[in-house]
Amino acid sequence: MKIHAIALGLILTVITALPAFALDLQSARAAGSIGETTKGYVAVIKSSPDVEELVASVNAKRKQEYARISQANGQSVDVVAKVAAEQIINNLEAGNLYQAADGSWKKR
Repeated sequence: MKIHAIALGLILTVITALPAFALDLQSARAAGSIGETTKGYVAVIKSSPDVEELVASVNAKRKQEYARISQANGQSVDVVAKVAAEQIINNLEAGNLYQAADGSWKKR
């Protein structure tokens, strides 16, 4: 399906587009400071200035990438983001937090 191909491409792009933040993103996930939302963005779980800055930066880059993919594939940004969210959540490491459909936070 075209959307799943888009999602796979998106995940690879997001991962490679954030090399400077990869360790920070991973360590923030591992520490339970951030979680992945059902909308394709990260959210602050345990606030600190560094976590807030990381979340803002990651989300800005994701939003930009979702918009690019949206234009290239004729899908809305929301559709691209939600498909990406599924893929990102499915690929989280054990212990990382994600938002369930009911809005609660769960561990992978």
